[in-house]
Amino acid sequence: MTDQPPQQNIPLQANPEVLKGVYANNMQVAHTKEEFYLDFLNMSFFPNAATLVAKVITSPEHFKRIVAALTDNLSKYEEKYGIIDSPKPETSQAASESSKFGF
Repeated sequence: MTDQPPQQNIPLQANPEVLKGVYANNMQVAHTKEEFYLDFLNMSFFPNAATLVAKVITSPEHFKRIVAALTDNLSKYEEKYGIIDSPKPETSQAASESSKFGF
């Protein structure tokens, strides 16, 4: 038994530009004691460029809920469509040393 209140359906309002969404093929995460910063990037290789397309700033508690929701959805996706074959992510040190974009 949990002490959480029942979920409510809250109407979502969004600007039409936000509803279109943005494409991101890279992401960076940073944090302070109080907040997590998620930068979503669109990196193109001709010309070599990276554009910040979205930035999300959230509390550590909410970030943990985001990670749990992403993990749950990834599991459901892989159950339905199969395991996603991807290389192990680079460490941030290795990624910064090998990045052509200087990130």
